[in-house]
Amino acid sequence: MNVRVYGEAPFRVAILHGGPGAPGYMAPVARELSRTMGVLEPLQTKDSLDGQIEELQGQLTTSADIPVTLIGSSWGAVLALFLAARTPHLVRKLILIGSAVYDAENSSRIEGIRMGRLDDGRRKRYAEIMTEIETASAKDRQRLMSEWGEMLFDTDVYDPTTVNLEIIEIQNDIFAGVWSDFVALRDRPGYLMGEFLKIKAPTVVIHGNYDPHPIEGIRPFLENCLPHVRFYLLPRCGHYPWIERNARNRFFEILRNEI
Repeated sequence: MNVRVYGEAPFRVAILHGGPGAPGYMAPVARELSRTMGVLEPLQTKDSLDGQIEELQGQLTTSADIPVTLIGSSWGAVLALFLAARTPHLVRKLILIGSAVYDAENSSRIEGIRMGRLDDGRRKRYAEIMTEIETASAKDRQRLMSEWGEMLFDTDVYDPTTVNLEIIEIQNDIFAGVWSDFVALRDRPGYLMGEFLKIKAPTVVIHGNYDPHPIEGIRPFLENCLPHVRFYLLPRCGHYPWIERNARNRFFEILRNEI
């Protein structure tokens, strides 16, 4: 079922990676939490949104002591919301870390924020990658995606303690398929609101103030959808709080208190 297990039963916490198509990078969070609790790390393998939702349902039903506290990072935060909306009996609580944004306008701001953090040479290379990847072979596309990911890491962190996110493999096909499904739903008027209004689980949002995903594309939307949502904004913190020198301790303190 592509689930990594940390600690000992019961397994009432599950941690979702982002990307989509960047499995493995939540391993440091799972290891840290497993000092005091059992933790599951489901790895998503499907290349469609519905496929990932159904896969996660199966992973939790088979491996977890449901209902679970579901912790999602970036794309994983969005996936967690979809799961809670469609199968609420599986989810006790949601914790969303560095969430993607929920409207096209704020989504379009992300690239500008990132480009403002690169020098001229790297901005030029970024544009070249975006052009080359359109016609690249599968092998070259994988290489370009890895280079792209390294660039985004530099724009998305504030003061990291490591450059190793422990990603198993950058999976371009999964990214392309799942993300295009999400964008189509995001840009359908009222769809995400209608879907997430079904969620009753209490929700916590943890977001770094240096994260290029603007909180303006997250907070108002979720406050209008969810009946029980609270926000923690971490200073001097980017997209991955667990590797941020200034935010790591506070991040894990929040997680343990909220779980």
